[in-house]
Amino acid sequence: MADRGASALSLPENRPAAPDTILALNHMGSFDWDLDAGLLHMDARAHEIFDLRPDEYDGRATSLAARVPPPDAARLDAAVARAIKDGSETYGAYFRVRRRDGTFRWTHSQGAIRRDGSGRPHRVVGLLRDATRELADSPGRAPRTAQEEAFRQQAGIVEAVSAALAHARSVQDVIDALKDTHGIRHLGAASVVIGLVEAGRIRLVAEGPTESFVPGTRITRIDEPYPMSEVVRTLVPRFIESPEEFAEEYPILWPHITELHITSAAYLPLIAQARPLGAMGLLYSDRRGFSAEERAVLVALGSSIAQSLQRAMLYEQEKDLAQGLQQAMLPRTIPSVRGADVAVRYRAAALGRDIGGDWYDLIPLPGGRVGAVIGDVQGHDTHAAAVMGQLRIVLRAYAAEGHTPATVMARASVFLDELDTDRFATCLYAQADLTTGVVQVVRAGHLDPLLREADGTTRRLDLEGGLPLGLSAEFGRLEYPVATLELDPGNTLLLCTDGLVEQPGADLDDGMRELAERFAEGPDDVRELAGRLIAMAEERGGDDDVALLLLRRREPEEPGARGRLRQHVAPGDPEALARARHLIGAEVRAWGAGERADEIELVADELITNALMHTEGSATVTLRLLTGGERRLRVEVEDSSSALPRRREPQDDGVSGRGLLLVDMLADAWGVEARGGGKAVWCEFRMNPDG
Repeated sequence: MADRGASALSLPENRPAAPDTILALNHMGSFDWDLDAGLLHMDARAHEIFDLRPDEYDGRATSLAARVPPPDAARLDAAVARAIKDGSETYGAYFRVRRRDGTFRWTHSQGAIRRDGSGRPHRVVGLLRDATRELADSPGRAPRTAQEEAFRQQAGIVEAVSAALAHARSVQDVIDALKDTHGIRHLGAASVVIGLVEAGRIRLVAEGPTESFVPGTRITRIDEPYPMSEVVRTLVPRFIESPEEFAEEYPILWPHITELHITSAAYLPLIAQARPLGAMGLLYSDRRGFSAEERAVLVALGSSIAQSLQRAMLYEQEKDLAQGLQQAMLPRTIPSVRGADVAVRYRAAALGRDIGGDWYDLIPLPGGRVGAVIGDVQGHDTHAAAVMGQLRIVLRAYAAEGHTPATVMARASVFLDELDTDRFATCLYAQADLTTGVVQVVRAGHLDPLLREADGTTRRLDLEGGLPLGLSAEFGRLEYPVATLELDPGNTLLLCTDGLVEQPGADLDDGMRELAERFAEGPDDVRELAGRLIAMAEERGGDDDVALLLLRRREPEEPGARGRLRQHVAPGDPEALARARHLIGAEVRAWGAGERADEIELVADELITNALMHTEGSATVTLRLLTGGERRLRVEVEDSSSALPRRREPQDDGVSGRGLLLVDMLADAWGVEARGGGKAVWCEFRMNPDG
């Protein structure tokens, strides 16, 4: 159907309405067709006439083509184009509508053509009514002749094939629809052959029975003496009405197909937008000649097939382009991370250009830490993929700069809000210390992660979260709660996008429960486990992309590497400070610090106290055993201040200024690391080998 000047709402056949047309008023709907935008709005009655639910119709006139038989649609287009061209203000026409059960009902459309000041048509408004009874009761209708009935049956087959082709998403889909036993074979053809034009040659993409293959014809030049080459050159159908004609006109091809007992053939150029896409041949073994009606039907079939092929080829090109863009935005490789096994999977489920903005990433960080990211940009198009790529880059940059997880998320939200886009994104960022097993998680409107323990116990981590990226900046709510959890050796963290759990009409919690069951029952190897989980999406199909990331903490290579302690100390809480001192002393002695335990405890206490006194905020202390070479214990105290500490001479009161001097005297090494909007003061102590 034409984008302009034609619609599924008109017919060239104008008939006077029967007297009982008034009875159809209860089955009348209205429409408003914007010719410039190609949008056709219908009311509820009009949807009923087309036997469509509102959610089945996208508002485009061309989408109604599947409901209108091709012969009717061709006459529809010509009729409306003629009315527009000759300056008519109104039109009235009958046409058939194919209902969802396969039956046909006659419909009448009456429209008024609206024009702008220059006389250019820009809008059509009108009425639709069910006219089936009206035409069935029309007096003087002559019975169909045998020829009319045969033509009607063949036209019905063309309609059925055209309907099947409407769902084709690839060239192979088109071929399968044509070779289906309920499709083109009902036209009486014993064999079908299809060739596509590629780089000045014709490449066969489908052929009839296996024994019908002609050597040397898989790829042929357009100037060779074959019927498919001829119709591509001339753009004119070629009807061969007898074996004698075939043998005379194509002496090179005929000897190779005599065993097929071909009695006639029809070769049709496949033309779309005045460009030959290829050709199709229908070979018959039980008939001679073609009537004018049969030729018209086959030409209409060729036109329908060409349009379907063009859509399919464009669809495949767009899909390849979109998926190539999306894959370029995702990390090519996942880095190897000491102390963890990682597996990622991505499934592009959508078709054509409708790709998603799902992504994953793994970011190595200083100090034996790693950042794991999973996210999903709103929308399913190339713009979503482009935004995804930019977000992935800035998240990686912010994390690598040493920002805290909450700061990483807040800055990414501001970045997205400042982009020239109306998209938002959900995201989850987990920063894991693989030496201690401490994981800090921030969630921006994304699915909760799942945790599987070494014994197979699996649970959904119900974490408090903030608004999606972009929205939190827009509404000025950039606070992201940070959840802290322990990832013991052998435990596995699962991050995924909603395409893995969401199904139309199903509850999200049900999907999460099913995922948790699959997660718990899966194999120990993270790569095999990832394959099992992504298979859930493969089984269901679906229209959404899926990304997932698995992070499993390995068993430490040395028993001593199990040591870890992380404590949060709030300002103005003497009890929290006392608990931290007690735990530090107990833990370092249990780890074999021996005679250095008092020194470690004293230095840790000094660093914590300094952080609380000089930053007016909380402090987080982390103790961990380091392996690889000599055995060392590392103390880190993080705070929210970016001001770097400096050594000073002790004041007259004998107290102030002693902290860093004490650290310098007792620790074997110490330093300061920037951590986003704050810092971490660290120091290390060599442990006695026999401790």
